[in-house]
Amino acid sequence: MDHDHAHAHDHAGHDHAKGSGNLRLAFFFNLAFTLIEVAGGFWTNSLAVLSDAMHDMGDVLVLGAAWYLSHLAVRGRDAKYSYGYGRYSMLGGWLTALVLAIGSLVLMIFTLSRLNDVHEPFANGMIVLGVFGLAMNGFAAWKLHGGSTLNERGAYLHLLEDVLGWAAVLVGAVVIRFTGWGIVDPLLSVAINLYVFYNAVGTLRKGTGILMQRLPEDYNERAVAEALLALPHVVGAHDQHAWTLDGDYTVLTVHLCVDTSDAGERRAITNEARIKLKEMSIAHATIELELPEDECAFEHH
Repeated sequence: MDHDHAHAHDHAGHDHAKGSGNLRLAFFFNLAFTLIEVAGGFWTNSLAVLSDAMHDMGDVLVLGAAWYLSHLAVRGRDAKYSYGYGRYSMLGGWLTALVLAIGSLVLMIFTLSRLNDVHEPFANGMIVLGVFGLAMNGFAAWKLHGGSTLNERGAYLHLLEDVLGWAAVLVGAVVIRFTGWGIVDPLLSVAINLYVFYNAVGTLRKGTGILMQRLPEDYNERAVAEALLALPHVVGAHDQHAWTLDGDYTVLTVHLCVDTSDAGERRAITNEARIKLKEMSIAHATIELELPEDECAFEHH
């Protein structure tokens, strides 16, 4: 492994280690708050609070899994995983979104079945829980803000949804307190779950694209080809394949057709290509050089 490649892996390992610590903090925050939240839901007799409580139960399980997977992702490459364990981190984000999507649908169906049985919850208790929930989840979300991996972004999305959910609960509680409109509580529950489902599906689509080795979202195939063709002695570029391990670490393989067989010039082409590709946020590149008369078995695939 060359020095730059080792440095890239060290940097990625540092990011994953930092992310693991943030996920651990978010996990314990959510665990502590969920226990309070479940009791609070029954205390206030609020469907919106119970919806958030059940949602947070799922978050606790998912954040625990994400924490473990993030810890696993720090491992370097070995005999079984030649690219390392980075994709385990991405898998955590994907599973997070799947649990959220299913959970929000179940909660929405449950809430809709209770619309005919509207009751007025204990609004003052909801207000207290709303303020407390905003503070707790807001702090945990802030700790995960700006995470670089899909795993951290998935967990941050959960916590941000919880913050918005508690903001809605707080506003709804104030409305119920001064108007007595009990219908606000189940309607809030449905709105929270719709929002969670919409965002979870978006994360699922992104994660599925990574699993299926779709081109990275910020990857421009034409721009990469043009940059490589601008290098001295490069007369063609084909069989370009790019994918991402975890939404952050991009891998590329490409064949370059060159008009020189000089060993020194070919080495210089490869080095310049790697530098150019690193500038374009490609962490790992495998470059194969060919002469115009060489036959490429993959050129037409």
